[in-house]
Amino acid sequence: MTELLQKVRVIDPVSKIDELFDVLIADGYIQEVASHITDISPDTPVRDCRGLVIGPGLVDLYSHSGEPGFEERETLLSLLQSATAGGFTRISILPNTSPAIDNPALLAQLQQKRHGKIKESEKINSAPPASPVPLLHIWGAITLDVAGKQMTELADLASAGVVGFSDGKPLENLALVRRVLEYVQPLGKPIAFWPSDRQLSANGVMREGANALRFGLPPIPASAETSAIAALLELVATIGTPVHIMRVSTSRSVELIASAKAAGLPITASTTWMHLLLDTKAVKSYNTSLHLDPPLGNSSDVAALRAGVRAGVIDAIAIDHTPYSYEEKVQAFAEAPPGAIGLELALPLLWQYLVETEEFTALELWRALSTSPAECLGQTVSAIVPHQPAELTLFDPQQTWKVERKSLYTLSQNTPWLGQQLKGHVVQTWC
Repeated sequence: MTELLQKVRVIDPVSKIDELFDVLIADGYIQEVASHITDISPDTPVRDCRGLVIGPGLVDLYSHSGEPGFEERETLLSLLQSATAGGFTRISILPNTSPAIDNPALLAQLQQKRHGKIKESEKINSAPPASPVPLLHIWGAITLDVAGKQMTELADLASAGVVGFSDGKPLENLALVRRVLEYVQPLGKPIAFWPSDRQLSANGVMREGANALRFGLPPIPASAETSAIAALLELVATIGTPVHIMRVSTSRSVELIASAKAAGLPITASTTWMHLLLDTKAVKSYNTSLHLDPPLGNSSDVAALRAGVRAGVIDAIAIDHTPYSYEEKVQAFAEAPPGAIGLELALPLLWQYLVETEEFTALELWRALSTSPAECLGQTVSAIVPHQPAELTLFDPQQTWKVERKSLYTLSQNTPWLGQQLKGHVVQTWC
C-alpha cells in the first residue's frame, strides 16, 4: 500500500510542472513530492523510476462499449481493462449500445456492473498489476434509441447520473437540436454533438481530395462537417447553452471554432487521436481499420488539428475506441463499418510521433489527454501534490512491445498497428 518512486519525471498540467521528483504514495494518496525523499520506513518498497514519466490519470471523453448488445466486440469489463492498460483512470461511453442508453434503468444496470455486481465467471483475472478498475462515466442519449427523432427524458437521465448527453451520431434536425439546447440548459450537464451533414457525405468513405481520386474511393467533402458546425454555432449563439463539438477533423472546422471562441461562444471541442497521427495517404493500404467516420483528413487538416490542440482551440484528444469483430472488418474498405480501437495504443503512439519529434511538449500532450477532457466533462483533475488522491499514470516512453492479440486486453483487433512494434508502454495506473 506504500511505495516510493525515485527520480520519476513528473508531468503535471495542473501545476504546469515537468521535473524530476521522488513521489511517495501510500493508501491511495500522494504523501510527499520532493527532490529527494529519505524519511521513509525501512520496509517501504522503493522503485527506481529513472526514464519513467508520471502524470495525472488519462481521461477519455467518449468511446464505445460493445456491452450491452455486442459483447463479441467488447464487454464492459474488457473495455475497462483496456482503458486501465492504456493509462486511463476515467472513461466515458457513448449511449449507442443495443439497447441504447436512453433510460435510467439501463444506466443503473451498467453502473452496477462497474461496481462489481456481476457473476464471478464474467470477471477478467488478467488485469495489469496493481491496476484498479477506472471510473466509468456514461453519456445519456439525447433521443430515444439514438434515432434522432424524439427526445429522451433528459431530466430523468440527469438525475440518474449520466455524465452528459450525446447520441454519438449526427443530429440533422436543427429544430430538434434547438429544442434540446433549450431543455438541457437548466440541467447543468455537458451536451456533445457530432456535426455532420449526411446528405453531403452521401456514400463517401474518404476525405475528398487527390488521394480519394487516386485510390478510387467515394469522397466526403469537408463541407459535410463545416456546414453542420456553422449551423450548430448559430444555434449556440442564439440560445447560449454550452456545447461540446465532437470529432473535429478538418482545417476549416478549426478556423470556425477559433472564431466562435474568440466571439465568446460557450463551446469546447475535441478531435480523435488517429486524426492527429494519420492522413489520407495511409488509406493506400486499404486497411479497413483506417475506415473512420469522420474520415482521415488531408495533410493540411492534420497540421491544423495539431496546431489547434497545441493552441487550445481544440480542447481535448478523444480516443473514440470503436471495437468490431474480425468478421465485421474483413470486408471491402467501403463496406466495413467505420472505427478502430485505441485505448491501449493512443498514449504510446502520440508520445512517439508528437512528443519525441518535439512537435508537442510533454505538458501539451498530457493536458489534452487528462485535464482538458475532464474540464469538458465538467470535472477536475488534482495536481500531483501531497494529500491528493493518487489518480496517476506511470509511463515508460522507451519500453517496446508488439501489438498482438496476447498483448491487448481489448477483445477486438481492429487497428492498423496490429502486428507492429511500438515504443512506449504504460507501467501502472492508480485509480
